[in-house]
Amino acid sequence: MEVVLAGLRSAIERRQFAVGDKLPSEAALSAEFEVSRSVIREALRGLQALGLTVSHPGKGTFVAAGGPAQNPVFGDYPTRDLLEVRRHVEIPVAGYAAIRRTSDDLDVLERLLHRMAGETDDTAWVALDTLFHITVAQASGNPVFGKVIAEIRDALSRQSAFLNQLGDRREQSNVEHHDIVAAIADRNEDAAVGAMNTHLTKVERTLTTIVRPEAHQISGEDPT
Repeated sequence: MEVVLAGLRSAIERRQFAVGDKLPSEAALSAEFEVSRSVIREALRGLQALGLTVSHPGKGTFVAAGGPAQNPVFGDYPTRDLLEVRRHVEIPVAGYAAIRRTSDDLDVLERLLHRMAGETDDTAWVALDTLFHITVAQASGNPVFGKVIAEIRDALSRQSAFLNQLGDRREQSNVEHHDIVAAIADRNEDAAVGAMNTHLTKVERTLTTIVRPEAHQISGEDPT
């Protein structure tokens, strides 16, 4: 999928396909890249997430822009807005969870970690990832925090799927989630805040790398 996505993205950015052009059919792309149509569909979803294309049911996929959107939209929320809210809510929430969590909260979080570590289906993992962040918010003991994260759960799911598809984030996210839960288990407020901050910083860096890879190539930053 990554090879197909990179090839189509390059063709669009090199203006082989201009804005408004219709991309070849799934069948034609499947034959060209010698992969299944399901792989082609995944790559096309990646292009759409980048803001490069738009899909019209029954008509096909059309080029919408010559380069990726600098502020991709996930559901109802632009990336910039979503990240800003997550930093101002989820980082302090992790600290509250460390102070106020119950044994039941910790049990749920640890079971989620175990399920995510063994999950092989991308869609199922994304659902668990979203549930993980909602559960951390609920463990804060303040129901408003849980409702705030639940409100953006669709956007979180879309962002998570985007990062996994284009940024290969699953394994590293599992490690970062483990660090968050370990700090919550230890009732270490500072460590929980730091672990969540690290997690969201990695998310932001990966998003930037996907949208503007040249920024990290120039700076030499680790994109993960």
